[in-house]
Amino acid sequence: MKIPIAVATVPLIFMSLAPAIAVSPVTTLAAHPQPRLENANVLPLALDQRYQFRKIQEFLVDPRYFKPTQDAMVAFERQRYAYGVITSVDRVEVRGNYYNFYWRTKVRGPVKVRFEYRQANLGPYVQAKEIAYDDARGTLSTKFQVIGDDYLTDGRVTAWRALLISDGKIVGLTQSFLWD
Repeated sequence: MKIPIAVATVPLIFMSLAPAIAVSPVTTLAAHPQPRLENANVLPLALDQRYQFRKIQEFLVDPRYFKPTQDAMVAFERQRYAYGVITSVDRVEVRGNYYNFYWRTKVRGPVKVRFEYRQANLGPYVQAKEIAYDDARGTLSTKFQVIGDDYLTDGRVTAWRALLISDGKIVGLTQSFLWD
């Protein structure tokens, strides 16, 4: 019985890749935790045109809320967030809300990006995460996630706002429609 060369080489390719797949570490987004702020102090509002949010990307990874789609881009985005997920524990760890904020500053200096949010099971309680940039200038991107145990115990993010903070003042602001 003759087997075509293409069919015979497929198992060999997978066997040669198996050690690399087994040894390579799976990088999940939960590997870099973003601690919550204990006290998200109230800051004065001093909006400045030199600091601005340019684009916001939101994505919810939860199969309970997935709708069937024929759109290849939506299907790809779902697969991209699930990249490296192998076990059911991994699937639970990547479940949650993902936010990408693209912002710009024309002034060189220290800037903090704060993400304040409310979750379904906590009602009006506001939580916050913050990332500091020592020498920010130009167009930058900041990513926040509410995933894993935070998402499972406290629920979906229902409202959010993002702040650009410089010299102890809010110089840039964007928020969801439900933030009041």
